[in-house]
Amino acid sequence: MRLAIDIGGTFTDIVLENEHELLTKKVLTSIAQPELAVIEGISDLLNENNINSSEIKMIIHGTTLATNAIIERKGAKTCFITTEGFRDVLDIGYESRFDQYDILIEKTMSLVPRKHRYVIEERTDINGSQIKPINTTQFKKLIEKIKSENFESIGIGFLHSYANSENENILKEFIFNNLPGVEVSISSEVCPEIREYERFTTTVINAYIKPLMSNYLKKLEYELIEKGFNCPLLLMTSGGTLTNIPSACNNPVRLVESGPAGGAILATSIARDLGLNKVISFDMGGTTAKITVIENKKAIKAREFEVDRKARFKKGSGFPLRIPVIEMVEIGAGGGSIARVNKLEQIITGPDSAGSLPGPACYCNGGTLPTITDADLIIGKINPENFAGGKIKLSKDLAADAITKNISQIVNLDMDTAALAISEIVDETMSNAARVHTVEQGHETSSRTLIAFGGAAPLHVARVAEKLKVSSIIIPTNASVGSAVGFLKAPVGYEVVKSLRTLLKAFPVKKVNDLLKIMREEAEKVIENKSEKNNFLEERFAYMRYAGQGHEIKVPIENNLLSIRHLDSIKSSFEQKYEKLYSRILPNADIEILTWSLSLSIQSENENEYKELNSYTNREESTLIDLIDYHSEKKIKVPYFERNDLNPGDLIMGQCIISEDQTTIIVSKNFNTKVLGNNFLKMEYNKNE
Repeated sequence: MRLAIDIGGTFTDIVLENEHELLTKKVLTSIAQPELAVIEGISDLLNENNINSSEIKMIIHGTTLATNAIIERKGAKTCFITTEGFRDVLDIGYESRFDQYDILIEKTMSLVPRKHRYVIEERTDINGSQIKPINTTQFKKLIEKIKSENFESIGIGFLHSYANSENENILKEFIFNNLPGVEVSISSEVCPEIREYERFTTTVINAYIKPLMSNYLKKLEYELIEKGFNCPLLLMTSGGTLTNIPSACNNPVRLVESGPAGGAILATSIARDLGLNKVISFDMGGTTAKITVIENKKAIKAREFEVDRKARFKKGSGFPLRIPVIEMVEIGAGGGSIARVNKLEQIITGPDSAGSLPGPACYCNGGTLPTITDADLIIGKINPENFAGGKIKLSKDLAADAITKNISQIVNLDMDTAALAISEIVDETMSNAARVHTVEQGHETSSRTLIAFGGAAPLHVARVAEKLKVSSIIIPTNASVGSAVGFLKAPVGYEVVKSLRTLLKAFPVKKVNDLLKIMREEAEKVIENKSEKNNFLEERFAYMRYAGQGHEIKVPIENNLLSIRHLDSIKSSFEQKYEKLYSRILPNADIEILTWSLSLSIQSENENEYKELNSYTNREESTLIDLIDYHSEKKIKVPYFERNDLNPGDLIMGQCIISEDQTTIIVSKNFNTKVLGNNFLKMEYNKNE
């Protein structure tokens, strides 16, 4: 048996894998002390199924705690130490404005103010040679400053330390010996890559959240042991692999997108099982919606993304992080997203959320502002008696009151139409984000399959699909806790990225092979599974460009031990990728490699590919319920089904509502719904409509 825990902004999802059966639980997140909801939810789930904690063999955890700490500025009091002359790198950034014409532009301010940044004499060049040894006589004065300010965490980032980390390690050792209890993060460990701005911001954020995440994870581990759990606790990383507690405590910045990564892993697994090559993963929860492009059964990965953007969709308006991450777009569109009327008397939704407390108005917890959940309840998408498995009773009157006071009376619409408008606005926001993200990746939407999961996605996916001209939708079983289910499908693994700049024509074979060997050993050490080396899946990539260009492209390296004879194939792979992106190559330009990445993961057994059923039988409705229709804007009667009553081979023609314990599937008149052999729902566009 294995447990998966996903802490979201509104709900904490818990999934228990018992052989081939999944048992699920959804509880409201305890924002102040997240571990309380975790322990409560786990205890309830085990008690309901008569399972002892000692029977659990593994616990896998993902959380938005790191992201929330950055956005809400609730991290540790942190200082940053850098090379003399580079104190202002964190403010200078890219020396550009993310919105050229906004005279009131609001820049994301560094987590460490200038007065808490200190400099020290030292200098290393681009090749790793020390130009100026570190001035150890400055250490004592530096320690006194840090003590006087009571800093909880320290970030250290020296110029070109990715090429030679000696000076950072000397200072780190001195701080450990003289400031016990203060956390230290050095850039040569957190982000050993070229480009000082990204390296410094990643190191600062790691230092900023390190005490919080370390304390939380250790406290959770202790609470679980107290409850009788004697199994490993693994953490989901942003890159889609699992890591252990020591690694997560040391590099918590890798957990920033851990929850959404679980959803992408689930969608990738479904794409593989169903043989789908072109997929858009659509994950809509209580606070945000996440959209990921999956190509040829693999989620697109990146090594840089921004957190805490001041302007959504505007690159450069947040903190750039250099960590392995699954490429996705995340927007403030969830069940708890607040609806309001702006100065132009337009209805808008999000990005702020009512969260779990007070939550939407209909939760009866004191919330007075209308949310997507309130609108869905009024429209008829949600059964107020069966929300969250019946654990939360919803009030339609409170939802109606919130929409009337904050929307209807302002824009002069009746309450039902206002609720429909709120839902339509959020659907347009999500479909536009999916459209833009897919195009930016060089793809289009209409030929793809939407895989929808998360508590709110099945409520909205049909309308989003219509807007994207998508003709096929998959909704898996246990869709409402999809990210947690994805955790159970994630491999144990680790990715190491290091910069070593070299021209292809002057390729230092031994130096590169030695570096890759060190990177593999580092990954093996984190995975701690050396007895299973033969089961490792190893992937190597080089980040290459033409000499003098500003950015690189990712090129796979197939050979374990490189030699001169492999250079032609590396060059050929680079030129093929470059030509695909830019429609031409530069035949006489030098090619250089800036950075190398190596990832190890433990291969799992291949699952059998799904086989389509030969025939489907039309299922007639037995119950009709009210729903406000998008197209007519009137209340109509719609067939209603309980998902537990549906069986593989069933076919539902046209518009219907399918209810299950923790979410509801809304099917528009443009789709027919099949129950597949694995019990997934497949919605297909009805061409006759």
